[in-house]
Amino acid sequence: MRELPVAVIGAGPVGLAAAANLVSRGLAVKVYEAGAAAGANISDWGHVRLFSPWTYNVDPAARSLLEKAGWQAPGEAVYPTGAELVREYLAPLAKSPALTPVIEYGARVKAIGRRGIDKVVSRERGLHPFQLTIVDNDGRVRRELARAVIDASGTWTSPNPLGAGGVAAEGEETFRDRIAYSIPDVLGGDRDSYAGRTTVVVGAGHSAANVLLDLAELAAVEPTTKAIWLTRSSNLARVYGGGANDQLAARGDLGQKLRQLIETGRIELVTSFAITAVRQANGQLALDGETPEGARTVGAVDRIVVCTGQRPDLALTRELRIELDPWLESAKALGPMIDPNLHSCGSVPPHGHRELSHPEPGFYTVGIKSYGRAPTFLMLTGYEQVRSVVAAIAGDMAAADNVQLVLPETGVCTSAPESAGGCCGGPAPRDADADADACCVDDASAKAQGKSGCGCSSSAKTSEAAQAQ
Repeated sequence: MRELPVAVIGAGPVGLAAAANLVSRGLAVKVYEAGAAAGANISDWGHVRLFSPWTYNVDPAARSLLEKAGWQAPGEAVYPTGAELVREYLAPLAKSPALTPVIEYGARVKAIGRRGIDKVVSRERGLHPFQLTIVDNDGRVRRELARAVIDASGTWTSPNPLGAGGVAAEGEETFRDRIAYSIPDVLGGDRDSYAGRTTVVVGAGHSAANVLLDLAELAAVEPTTKAIWLTRSSNLARVYGGGANDQLAARGDLGQKLRQLIETGRIELVTSFAITAVRQANGQLALDGETPEGARTVGAVDRIVVCTGQRPDLALTRELRIELDPWLESAKALGPMIDPNLHSCGSVPPHGHRELSHPEPGFYTVGIKSYGRAPTFLMLTGYEQVRSVVAAIAGDMAAADNVQLVLPETGVCTSAPESAGGCCGGPAPRDADADADACCVDDASAKAQGKSGCGCSSSAKTSEAAQAQ
Protein backbone atom coordinates (compact mmCIF):
# COMPACT_ATOMS: atom_id res chain seq x y z
CA MET A 1 0.00 0.00 0.00
CA ARG A 2 2.75 2.46 0.89
CA GLU A 3 4.29 2.01 -2.56
CA LEU A 4 1.10 3.28 -4.20
CA PRO A 5 0.47 7.00 -4.80
CA VAL A 6 -2.11 9.17 -3.10
CA ALA A 7 -4.75 10.00 -5.71
CA VAL A 8 -5.92 13.62 -5.88
CA ILE A 9 -9.06 14.31 -7.91
CA GLY A 10 -9.06 17.78 -9.45
CA ALA A 11 -6.31 20.23 -10.42
CA GLY A 12 -7.96 23.35 -9.07
CA PRO A 13 -6.52 25.49 -6.27
CA VAL A 14 -7.25 22.99 -3.49
CA GLY A 15 -6.29 19.90 -5.49
CA LEU A 16 -2.94 21.39 -6.50
CA ALA A 17 -2.38 22.52 -2.90
CA ALA A 18 -2.92 18.91 -1.81
CA ALA A 19 -0.40 17.74 -4.40
CA ALA A 20 2.12 20.38 -3.27
CA ASN A 21 1.77 19.27 0.36
CA LEU A 22 2.20 15.61 -0.62
CA VAL A 23 5.32 16.37 -2.66
CA SER A 24 6.77 18.46 0.15
CA ARG A 25 6.45 15.42 2.44
CA GLY A 26 8.04 13.06 -0.09
CA LEU A 27 4.81 11.13 -0.74
CA ALA A 28 3.96 9.78 -4.19
CA VAL A 29 0.95 11.50 -5.76
CA LYS A 30 -1.15 11.28 -8.91
CA VAL A 31 -3.50 14.12 -9.84
CA TYR A 32 -6.45 13.44 -12.18
CA GLU A 33 -7.95 16.49 -13.89
CA ALA A 34 -10.98 16.12 -16.16
CA GLY A 35 -10.27 19.39 -17.97
CA ALA A 36 -7.58 20.23 -20.48
CA ALA A 37 -5.57 22.35 -18.06
CA ALA A 38 -5.20 23.24 -14.40
CA GLY A 39 -8.01 25.40 -13.07
CA ALA A 40 -10.35 24.43 -15.91
CA ASN A 41 -13.49 25.20 -13.90
CA ILE A 42 -12.15 28.60 -12.84
CA SER A 43 -11.52 29.43 -16.48
CA ASP A 44 -15.29 29.20 -17.00
CA TRP A 45 -15.61 32.41 -14.96
CA GLY A 46 -12.25 33.90 -15.84
CA HIS A 47 -13.75 37.35 -16.47
CA VAL A 48 -14.92 37.65 -12.83
CA ARG A 49 -12.73 39.44 -10.30
CA LEU A 50 -12.30 37.68 -6.96
CA PHE A 51 -13.16 39.61 -3.81
CA SER A 52 -10.19 38.05 -2.00
CA PRO A 53 -6.70 39.46 -2.78
CA TRP A 54 -3.65 37.36 -3.61
CA THR A 55 -2.64 37.12 0.04
CA TYR A 56 -5.60 34.76 0.62
CA ASN A 57 -5.27 32.80 -2.63
CA VAL A 58 -1.82 31.17 -2.53
CA ASP A 59 -1.19 27.97 -0.58
CA PRO A 60 2.04 28.01 1.52
CA ALA A 61 3.31 24.63 0.25
CA ALA A 62 2.52 25.64 -3.33
CA ARG A 63 4.32 28.95 -2.83
CA SER A 64 7.43 27.07 -1.72
CA LEU A 65 7.43 24.91 -4.86
CA LEU A 66 6.89 27.93 -7.10
CA GLU A 67 9.62 30.02 -5.51
CA LYS A 68 12.11 27.20 -5.99
CA ALA A 69 11.28 27.41 -9.69
CA GLY A 70 11.87 31.20 -9.75
CA TRP A 71 8.25 32.32 -9.52
CA GLN A 72 7.58 35.96 -8.68
CA ALA A 73 4.46 36.35 -6.54
CA PRO A 74 1.84 38.93 -7.59
CA GLY A 75 1.22 41.87 -5.26
CA GLU A 76 -0.52 40.53 -2.16
CA ALA A 77 -3.11 43.34 -2.07
CA VAL A 78 -4.13 42.92 -5.73
CA TYR A 79 -7.49 41.31 -6.51
CA PRO A 80 -7.07 38.87 -9.43
CA THR A 81 -9.68 37.80 -11.92
CA GLY A 82 -10.33 34.10 -12.36
CA ALA A 83 -8.22 34.16 -15.55
CA GLU A 84 -5.36 35.84 -13.69
CA LEU A 85 -5.59 33.29 -10.88
CA VAL A 86 -5.10 30.55 -13.46
CA ARG A 87 -2.46 32.31 -15.55
CA GLU A 88 -0.32 33.70 -12.74
CA TYR A 89 -0.64 30.96 -10.14
CA LEU A 90 -2.30 27.67 -11.07
CA ALA A 91 -0.69 27.25 -14.51
CA PRO A 92 2.86 27.93 -13.22
CA LEU A 93 2.23 25.65 -10.26
CA ALA A 94 1.01 22.81 -12.48
CA LYS A 95 4.07 23.28 -14.72
CA SER A 96 6.55 23.32 -11.83
CA PRO A 97 9.16 20.54 -11.99
CA ALA A 98 7.66 18.84 -8.93
CA LEU A 99 4.06 18.67 -10.21
CA THR A 100 4.34 18.40 -14.01
CA PRO A 101 5.05 14.64 -13.98
CA VAL A 102 2.18 13.77 -11.63
CA ILE A 103 -0.78 15.54 -13.29
CA GLU A 104 -2.87 13.89 -15.98
CA TYR A 105 -5.35 16.02 -17.96
CA GLY A 106 -8.46 14.78 -19.71
CA ALA A 107 -8.76 12.08 -17.05
CA ARG A 108 -12.22 11.89 -15.53
CA VAL A 109 -12.63 9.76 -12.42
CA LYS A 110 -15.97 7.99 -12.86
CA ALA A 111 -15.93 5.75 -9.79
CA ILE A 112 -13.89 4.89 -6.71
CA GLY A 113 -13.93 1.58 -4.89
CA ARG A 114 -11.66 -0.98 -3.22
CA ARG A 115 -9.88 -3.57 -5.34
CA GLY A 116 -11.58 -6.93 -5.07
CA ILE A 117 -14.39 -5.97 -2.64
CA ASP A 118 -17.55 -3.90 -2.65
CA LYS A 119 -18.76 -1.58 0.11
CA VAL A 120 -20.54 -4.38 1.98
CA VAL A 121 -17.31 -6.19 2.90
CA SER A 122 -15.76 -5.16 6.23
CA ARG A 123 -13.03 -7.72 6.89
CA GLU A 124 -9.53 -6.31 6.25
CA ARG A 125 -11.09 -3.54 4.21
CA GLY A 126 -8.22 -1.15 4.83
CA LEU A 127 -5.76 -3.64 3.34
CA HIS A 128 -7.37 -3.41 -0.09
CA PRO A 129 -6.06 -0.50 -2.17
CA PHE A 130 -8.44 2.04 -3.66
CA GLN A 131 -9.32 1.39 -7.28
CA LEU A 132 -10.19 4.38 -9.46
CA THR A 133 -12.03 4.00 -12.74
CA ILE A 134 -10.60 6.56 -15.19
CA VAL A 135 -12.12 7.60 -18.51
CA ASP A 136 -9.99 9.64 -20.94
CA ASN A 137 -11.14 12.07 -23.62
CA ASP A 138 -11.38 9.28 -26.20
CA GLY A 139 -13.66 7.23 -23.98
CA ARG A 140 -11.04 4.65 -23.07
CA VAL A 141 -11.52 3.16 -19.60
CA ARG A 142 -8.78 1.96 -17.27
CA ARG A 143 -8.34 1.33 -13.56
CA GLU A 144 -5.57 2.58 -11.30
CA LEU A 145 -4.72 1.91 -7.66
CA ALA A 146 -4.04 4.33 -4.80
CA ARG A 147 -3.19 4.11 -1.10
CA ALA A 148 -5.46 7.06 -0.24
CA VAL A 149 -7.80 9.40 -2.10
CA ILE A 150 -8.28 13.15 -1.68
CA ASP A 151 -11.42 14.26 -3.53
CA ALA A 152 -11.01 17.92 -4.51
CA SER A 153 -13.24 17.68 -7.57
CA GLY A 154 -15.47 20.56 -6.47
CA THR A 155 -19.11 21.15 -7.38
CA TRP A 156 -18.91 23.61 -10.29
CA THR A 157 -20.14 21.10 -12.89
CA SER A 158 -23.20 20.14 -10.81
CA PRO A 159 -25.32 23.30 -10.59
CA ASN A 160 -28.56 23.41 -8.67
CA PRO A 161 -31.63 23.66 -10.90
CA LEU A 162 -33.91 26.63 -11.45
CA GLY A 163 -36.81 24.93 -9.69
CA ALA A 164 -37.24 25.97 -6.07
CA GLY A 165 -37.95 22.40 -4.97
CA GLY A 166 -34.44 21.20 -5.76
CA VAL A 167 -35.46 19.53 -9.03
CA ALA A 168 -35.85 21.03 -12.48
CA ALA A 169 -38.82 23.34 -12.87
CA GLU A 170 -41.46 22.36 -15.38
CA GLY A 171 -40.16 23.42 -18.80
CA GLU A 172 -36.59 23.95 -17.55
CA GLU A 173 -35.15 21.24 -19.78
CA THR A 174 -37.21 22.38 -22.76
CA PHE A 175 -35.78 25.92 -22.70
CA ARG A 176 -32.27 24.98 -21.58
CA ASP A 177 -30.71 26.77 -24.58
CA ARG A 178 -31.96 30.08 -23.10
CA ILE A 179 -30.79 29.36 -19.57
CA ALA A 180 -27.23 29.85 -18.25
CA TYR A 181 -26.05 28.02 -15.11
CA SER A 182 -22.81 29.88 -14.59
CA ILE A 183 -21.62 33.49 -14.66
CA PRO A 184 -21.92 34.58 -18.30
CA ASP A 185 -19.44 37.09 -19.67
CA VAL A 186 -22.12 39.73 -20.16
CA LEU A 187 -19.67 42.50 -21.03
CA GLY A 188 -17.44 40.32 -23.20
CA GLY A 189 -17.92 37.11 -25.13
CA ASP A 190 -21.61 36.71 -24.24
CA ARG A 191 -22.57 40.35 -24.81
CA ASP A 192 -24.74 39.72 -27.88
CA SER A 193 -26.94 37.30 -25.94
CA TYR A 194 -27.82 39.94 -23.32
CA ALA A 195 -27.59 43.37 -24.95
CA GLY A 196 -31.02 44.81 -25.58
CA ARG A 197 -32.75 41.89 -23.90
CA THR A 198 -34.52 41.23 -20.61
CA THR A 199 -32.67 38.83 -18.33
CA VAL A 200 -33.86 37.26 -15.10
CA VAL A 201 -31.11 36.44 -12.62
CA VAL A 202 -32.10 33.85 -10.01
CA GLY A 203 -30.21 33.50 -6.73
CA ALA A 204 -29.13 35.52 -3.69
CA GLY A 205 -25.38 35.04 -3.57
CA HIS A 206 -22.29 36.77 -4.88
CA SER A 207 -22.45 35.05 -8.27
CA ALA A 208 -25.87 36.60 -8.85
CA ALA A 209 -24.54 39.96 -7.70
CA ASN A 210 -21.74 39.87 -10.26
CA VAL A 211 -24.12 39.10 -13.11
CA LEU A 212 -26.53 41.84 -12.05
CA LEU A 213 -23.77 44.45 -11.83
CA ASP A 214 -22.58 43.51 -15.31
CA LEU A 215 -26.10 43.74 -16.71
CA ALA A 216 -26.53 47.18 -15.17
CA GLU A 217 -23.25 48.30 -16.75
CA LEU A 218 -24.38 46.93 -20.10
CA ALA A 219 -27.70 48.76 -19.76
CA ALA A 220 -25.82 52.04 -19.39
CA VAL A 221 -24.66 51.75 -23.01
CA GLU A 222 -27.51 49.58 -24.32
CA PRO A 223 -30.59 51.21 -22.74
CA THR A 224 -33.03 48.49 -23.82
CA THR A 225 -31.15 45.97 -21.67
CA LYS A 226 -33.14 45.08 -18.57
CA ALA A 227 -32.32 42.99 -15.49
CA ILE A 228 -34.82 41.37 -13.10
CA TRP A 229 -33.55 39.80 -9.88
CA LEU A 230 -35.57 36.90 -8.46
CA THR A 231 -34.83 35.49 -5.01
CA ARG A 232 -36.51 32.71 -3.06
CA SER A 233 -35.94 34.53 0.25
CA SER A 234 -36.78 38.06 1.28
CA ASN A 235 -33.63 38.35 3.44
CA LEU A 236 -30.79 39.72 1.31
CA ALA A 237 -28.37 40.38 4.16
CA ARG A 238 -25.80 37.85 2.97
CA VAL A 239 -25.44 39.24 -0.54
CA TYR A 240 -25.66 42.89 0.55
CA GLY A 241 -22.94 42.15 3.10
CA GLY A 242 -21.34 44.25 5.78
CA GLY A 243 -20.16 47.16 3.64
CA ALA A 244 -17.29 49.00 5.30
CA ASN A 245 -17.26 46.43 8.13
CA ASP A 246 -16.26 43.65 5.76
CA GLN A 247 -12.58 42.79 6.10
CA LEU A 248 -12.55 41.97 2.38
CA ALA A 249 -13.23 45.44 0.97
CA ALA A 250 -14.15 44.18 -2.50
CA ARG A 251 -16.76 41.83 -1.05
CA GLY A 252 -18.36 44.61 0.95
CA ASP A 253 -18.28 46.92 -2.07
CA LEU A 254 -20.01 44.31 -4.23
CA GLY A 255 -23.05 44.21 -1.98
CA GLN A 256 -23.19 47.97 -1.54
CA LYS A 257 -23.21 48.56 -5.30
CA LEU A 258 -25.98 46.03 -5.79
CA ARG A 259 -28.07 47.58 -3.03
CA GLN A 260 -27.71 50.99 -4.67
CA LEU A 261 -28.88 49.63 -8.03
CA ILE A 262 -31.97 48.16 -6.38
CA GLU A 263 -32.77 51.30 -4.40
CA THR A 264 -32.44 53.53 -7.48
CA GLY A 265 -34.67 51.26 -9.55
CA ARG A 266 -32.06 50.30 -12.13
CA ILE A 267 -32.71 46.63 -11.36
CA GLU A 268 -36.17 45.21 -10.63
CA LEU A 269 -36.24 43.03 -7.51
CA VAL A 270 -38.78 40.27 -6.86
CA THR A 271 -38.34 38.49 -3.53
CA SER A 272 -40.02 35.45 -1.94
CA PHE A 273 -40.55 33.94 -5.39
CA ALA A 274 -40.31 30.12 -5.63
CA ILE A 275 -40.11 29.16 -9.31
CA THR A 276 -42.26 26.23 -10.38
CA ALA A 277 -42.35 26.46 -14.18
CA VAL A 278 -40.85 28.07 -17.27
CA ARG A 279 -42.97 28.43 -20.38
CA GLN A 280 -43.09 30.27 -23.66
CA ALA A 281 -45.35 33.30 -23.97
CA ASN A 282 -45.55 35.53 -27.05
CA GLY A 283 -42.12 34.46 -28.26
CA GLN A 284 -40.47 35.11 -24.91
CA LEU A 285 -40.29 33.22 -21.62
CA ALA A 286 -42.51 33.47 -18.57
CA LEU A 287 -41.65 32.19 -15.09
CA ASP A 288 -44.44 30.94 -12.87
CA GLY A 289 -43.91 30.81 -9.14
CA GLU A 290 -45.39 30.75 -5.68
CA THR A 291 -45.21 33.75 -3.34
CA PRO A 292 -46.64 34.39 0.14
CA GLU A 293 -49.50 36.21 -1.59
CA GLY A 294 -50.20 33.34 -4.00
CA ALA A 295 -49.25 32.40 -7.55
CA ARG A 296 -47.41 34.99 -9.64
CA THR A 297 -45.85 35.17 -13.10
CA VAL A 298 -42.83 37.15 -14.24
CA GLY A 299 -43.07 37.44 -18.00
CA ALA A 300 -41.52 39.00 -21.11
CA VAL A 301 -38.14 37.42 -20.41
CA ASP A 302 -35.48 36.62 -23.01
CA ARG A 303 -32.75 34.95 -20.94
CA ILE A 304 -32.45 33.31 -17.52
CA VAL A 305 -29.26 33.11 -15.48
CA VAL A 306 -29.39 30.56 -12.66
CA CYS A 307 -27.05 31.37 -9.75
CA THR A 308 -28.58 29.06 -7.16
CA GLY A 309 -25.35 27.33 -6.16
CA GLN A 310 -24.02 23.85 -6.78
CA ARG A 311 -24.27 20.38 -5.26
CA PRO A 312 -21.73 17.55 -5.01
CA ASP A 313 -21.68 14.65 -7.47
CA LEU A 314 -22.32 11.67 -5.18
CA ALA A 315 -22.21 9.00 -7.90
CA LEU A 316 -18.42 9.03 -7.76
CA THR A 317 -18.30 7.45 -4.30
CA ARG A 318 -21.20 5.02 -4.43
CA GLU A 319 -18.93 2.03 -3.62
CA LEU A 320 -17.24 3.77 -0.69
CA ARG A 321 -18.39 4.04 2.88
CA ILE A 322 -18.92 7.76 3.12
CA GLU A 323 -20.88 9.63 5.74
CA LEU A 324 -22.64 12.85 4.77
CA ASP A 325 -24.77 15.44 6.48
CA PRO A 326 -28.31 14.36 5.52
CA TRP A 327 -29.40 17.67 4.03
CA LEU A 328 -26.25 19.59 3.15
CA GLU A 329 -24.45 16.54 1.68
CA SER A 330 -21.28 17.89 3.26
CA ALA A 331 -18.79 15.81 5.21
CA LYS A 332 -20.98 14.78 8.17
CA ALA A 333 -18.92 16.40 10.93
CA LEU A 334 -18.94 19.72 9.05
CA GLY A 335 -22.73 19.87 8.77
CA PRO A 336 -23.48 21.39 12.19
CA MET A 337 -20.66 23.92 11.70
CA ILE A 338 -21.87 25.30 8.37
CA ASP A 339 -25.63 24.70 8.28
CA PRO A 340 -27.22 27.95 7.02
CA ASN A 341 -30.43 27.02 8.84
CA LEU A 342 -28.62 27.34 12.18
CA HIS A 343 -25.67 29.66 11.73
CA SER A 344 -26.60 33.31 11.73
CA CYS A 345 -23.08 34.43 10.86
CA GLY A 346 -21.78 31.48 8.90
CA SER A 347 -18.89 31.18 11.36
CA VAL A 348 -16.88 28.00 10.92
CA PRO A 349 -14.32 26.79 13.46
CA PRO A 350 -10.97 25.48 12.19
CA HIS A 351 -11.30 21.91 10.95
CA GLY A 352 -9.04 19.32 9.41
CA HIS A 353 -8.57 15.63 8.71
CA ARG A 354 -10.88 14.40 11.46
CA GLU A 355 -13.88 16.36 10.18
CA LEU A 356 -13.08 15.58 6.52
CA SER A 357 -12.61 11.81 6.87
CA HIS A 358 -15.23 9.10 6.39
CA PRO A 359 -15.82 5.55 7.64
CA GLU A 360 -13.82 4.57 4.53
CA PRO A 361 -10.23 4.74 5.85
CA GLY A 362 -7.93 6.82 3.69
CA PHE A 363 -10.66 8.72 1.82
CA TYR A 364 -11.12 12.48 2.35
CA THR A 365 -13.45 15.07 0.84
CA VAL A 366 -11.86 18.54 0.70
CA GLY A 367 -12.46 21.97 -0.78
CA ILE A 368 -15.88 23.28 -1.70
CA LYS A 369 -17.12 19.68 -2.14
CA SER A 370 -16.56 19.08 1.58
CA TYR A 371 -19.22 21.77 2.20
CA GLY A 372 -21.80 19.97 0.05
CA ARG A 373 -24.65 22.36 -0.70
CA ALA A 374 -23.57 24.99 1.83
CA PRO A 375 -22.71 28.15 -0.10
CA THR A 376 -19.84 29.57 1.95
CA PHE A 377 -16.20 28.78 1.26
CA LEU A 378 -12.84 30.46 0.83
CA MET A 379 -9.76 28.94 -0.82
CA LEU A 380 -7.86 29.62 2.39
CA THR A 381 -10.14 27.11 4.13
CA GLY A 382 -9.28 24.47 1.56
CA TYR A 383 -5.55 25.06 1.91
CA GLU A 384 -5.64 24.40 5.64
CA GLN A 385 -7.87 21.38 5.06
CA VAL A 386 -5.37 19.67 2.76
CA ARG A 387 -2.40 20.58 4.92
CA SER A 388 -4.06 18.70 7.79
CA VAL A 389 -5.19 15.79 5.62
CA VAL A 390 -1.77 15.26 4.06
CA ALA A 391 -0.12 15.38 7.48
CA ALA A 392 -2.51 12.64 8.62
CA ILE A 393 -1.75 10.49 5.59
CA ALA A 394 1.95 10.95 6.32
CA GLY A 395 1.40 9.82 9.90
CA ASP A 396 2.30 13.19 11.43
CA MET A 397 -0.72 13.39 13.71
CA ALA A 398 0.62 16.28 15.77
CA ALA A 399 0.70 18.48 12.66
CA ALA A 400 -2.57 17.03 11.38
CA ASP A 401 -4.41 17.95 14.57
CA ASN A 402 -2.85 21.40 14.88
CA VAL A 403 -5.43 23.12 12.69
CA GLN A 404 -5.38 26.89 12.62
CA LEU A 405 -7.59 29.06 10.46
CA VAL A 406 -8.46 32.75 10.72
CA LEU A 407 -10.65 34.07 7.92
CA PRO A 408 -11.67 37.66 7.09
CA GLU A 409 -14.88 38.92 8.69
CA THR A 410 -17.96 39.58 6.58
CA GLY A 411 -19.12 42.26 9.00
CA VAL A 412 -22.71 41.00 8.88
CA CYS A 413 -24.83 38.18 10.27
CA THR A 414 -26.02 36.41 7.16
CA SER A 415 -28.79 33.98 7.95
CA ALA A 416 -30.59 35.14 11.03
CA PRO A 417 -34.37 34.69 11.11
CA GLU A 418 -35.99 37.71 9.51
CA SER A 419 -38.04 38.33 12.64
CA ALA A 420 -34.89 38.58 14.71
CA GLY A 421 -33.91 41.99 13.51
CA GLY A 422 -31.33 40.76 11.05
CA CYS A 423 -28.48 39.89 13.40
CA CYS A 424 -28.41 36.94 15.77
CA GLY A 425 -31.58 37.83 17.66
CA GLY A 426 -31.27 41.58 17.29
CA PRO A 427 -28.95 44.20 18.83
CA ALA A 428 -27.14 43.38 22.06
CA PRO A 429 -28.92 44.53 25.25
CA ARG A 430 -27.52 47.72 26.74
CA ASP A 431 -28.33 47.14 30.38
CA ALA A 432 -25.59 47.23 33.00
CA ASP A 433 -25.48 43.45 33.42
CA ALA A 434 -25.01 42.75 29.72
CA ASP A 435 -21.60 41.82 28.38
CA ALA A 436 -20.09 45.01 26.98
CA ASP A 437 -18.40 43.12 24.16
CA ALA A 438 -21.53 41.35 22.92
CA CYS A 439 -22.53 42.16 19.37
CA CYS A 440 -26.09 40.85 19.52
CA VAL A 441 -28.66 39.07 21.70
CA ASP A 442 -27.38 35.56 20.96
CA ASP A 443 -23.80 36.64 21.66
CA ALA A 444 -24.76 38.21 25.01
CA SER A 445 -26.77 35.13 25.99
CA ALA A 446 -23.90 32.76 25.15
CA LYS A 447 -21.39 34.83 27.13
CA ALA A 448 -23.75 35.02 30.09
CA GLN A 449 -23.62 31.21 30.16
CA GLY A 450 -19.82 31.23 30.30
CA LYS A 451 -19.35 30.46 26.60
CA SER A 452 -17.02 32.38 24.28
CA GLY A 453 -19.95 33.73 22.29
CA CYS A 454 -22.29 32.77 19.47
CA GLY A 455 -19.79 33.29 16.64
CA CYS A 456 -21.06 36.73 15.60
CA SER A 457 -18.44 38.85 17.34
CA SER A 458 -15.33 40.32 15.78
CA SER A 459 -13.33 37.24 16.74
CA ALA A 460 -15.52 34.93 14.68
CA LYS A 461 -13.90 33.03 11.85
CA THR A 462 -16.26 33.49 8.94
CA SER A 463 -16.24 31.53 5.75
CA GLU A 464 -18.10 33.66 3.22
CA ALA A 465 -18.03 32.24 -0.29
CA ALA A 466 -15.10 32.45 -2.61
CA GLN A 467 -16.00 34.23 -5.83
CA ALA A 468 -18.34 31.99 -7.85
CA GLN A 469 -16.80 28.77 -6.64
